[in-house]
Amino acid sequence: MASFPPRVNEKEIVRSRTIGELLAPAAPFDKKCGRENWTVAFAPDGSYFAWSQGHRTVKLVPWSQCLKNFLLHGTKNITNSSGLRLSRQNSDGGQKNKPREHIIDCGDIVWSLAFGSSVPEKQSRCVNIEWHRFRFGQDQLLLATGLNNGRIKIWDVYTGKLLLNLVDHTEVVRDLTFAPDGSLILVSASRDKTLRVWDLKDDGNMMKVLRGHQNWVYSCAFSPDSSMLCSVGASKAVFLWNMDKYTMIRKLEGHHHDVVACDFSPDGALLATASYDTRVYIWDPHTGHIVMEFGHLFPPPTPIFAGGANDRWVRSVSFSHDGLHVASLADDKMVRFWRIDEDYPVQVAPLSNGLCCAFSTDGSVLAAGTHDGSVYFWATPRQVPSLQHLCRMSIRRVMPTQEVQKLPIPSKVLEFLAYRL
Repeated sequence: MASFPPRVNEKEIVRSRTIGELLAPAAPFDKKCGRENWTVAFAPDGSYFAWSQGHRTVKLVPWSQCLKNFLLHGTKNITNSSGLRLSRQNSDGGQKNKPREHIIDCGDIVWSLAFGSSVPEKQSRCVNIEWHRFRFGQDQLLLATGLNNGRIKIWDVYTGKLLLNLVDHTEVVRDLTFAPDGSLILVSASRDKTLRVWDLKDDGNMMKVLRGHQNWVYSCAFSPDSSMLCSVGASKAVFLWNMDKYTMIRKLEGHHHDVVACDFSPDGALLATASYDTRVYIWDPHTGHIVMEFGHLFPPPTPIFAGGANDRWVRSVSFSHDGLHVASLADDKMVRFWRIDEDYPVQVAPLSNGLCCAFSTDGSVLAAGTHDGSVYFWATPRQVPSLQHLCRMSIRRVMPTQEVQKLPIPSKVLEFLAYRL
């Protein structure tokens, strides 16, 4: 395992270019609390961007129009601008799928967001029910919101209408993730120490409760082929689940503090986890080994110091869609972009009070949300990947990463294709 703290001489590190800002409207003094932007999300097809503005409100904006506004009006954009607000409910059939701006009042503090899109060939796993209230077509785009009261609300992105209200969690729904295969299987992570699996094609039926966490569950993420789920939480917990059998595969051990975010690489070969222990670990989820460590404090802290209040808590981590870059956001007022084959950040950007981050669908932009309900955007590193990285990604498009090592090819070629960083 390699440990890579940030370099002391930051003159060698490139500053990321700011793309734009969506600034939350000013709030009166008595409403300064509850404005946290805990989640930002891009639609799978890149059509929408959504974030929680605080005070029960979620904003959805057409992503292409948002980029055009940044180019036309500069980087700053006040999110309550009346000139940009469009009708939420009144739409005819011809305009249904045209991206339009929506402001949704969710009824309680919003802690999590997730977009889900449907593939008609993916049927509900509940095969005994012939009638369903909702029949989601190929053009369906849904937004799930996880609330402070434990409820999950499902919205039609194109109309802004509430479709489903899922009630079973007893505490805050801290994170949500849809299976990438278009099945509309939704997994929720909660402070009630459980993960729950919902089938939206079966009208939101709860299929399974995944138990194993002894404390709050902070985040969860599907592997790209939807076969595996990672969940992370308090007390250093990192769990991997088999989503065909709904059983735990293994627990990953190595962090020294609460683990608050996770994300798989686009080929499913790597898993990134972020912790309050000042570190981001890159794992091989199929072996449980740590293959890379990105440190946010130099020199690296001892386990006792890492397990406490160290002023370098890592709040969020996200894998770029090129599989080459990872973004992390920490309490030291810095966003870092890492290459998986480099020992220091390749780009940085200043950000105060950051809470979450996510790459755009095409990987060209990183969005980050803050305590005051605003969002900031930066251009991501654009670097030519090595031939080795392209080969690693390409072969895993046609077979699972665990099958690569079984190929009847020379050992040197297998080493070339392995993620031994």
